[in-house]
Amino acid sequence: MAGDLWTPLTSMAGVAVGGALTYLTQRTTQRTAQRAEEQRQAAARTEERRAEQIRTVLEFIRCALEAEGVAHARPPQWAVGDDWYVTARPAMDGLRIAEKSIELLCAPGLHSPTASYALALNQAVWQERDEGILAERLEPFKAEFLAAARHSLT
Repeated sequence: MAGDLWTPLTSMAGVAVGGALTYLTQRTTQRTAQRAEEQRQAAARTEERRAEQIRTVLEFIRCALEAEGVAHARPPQWAVGDDWYVTARPAMDGLRIAEKSIELLCAPGLHSPTASYALALNQAVWQERDEGILAERLEPFKAEFLAAARHSLT
């Protein structure tokens, strides 16, 4: 009778061990798949964030070039409401919005050069008139901004 009892017990023990190993294997596989999915989602979020930062920097550059063009086109005498002002006001508003977008979405080290460049453009549009000096005054701010943008996007 003892021999008859060992056979079913051994069989049941084999089934229990096999079931436990199957459970552990499936659990490990599930955890590995979850970790892989989380890593894939994190990488996708990082890439989306980088793409958003690139779009923000490009928008600021577009607005800065528009503001620079407005500064170069500034007439010696202008008044609120004339054609130049009607072009300049939206361009400068766009620049200000783009500057704040950089502050909000990009690396902290990029904000200071962005603000300096925007301030220089603002002064060039509303205060300065000398064409030769305008490009020379803006160039250091532009170069500093572009270097910081390049560094923040790498």
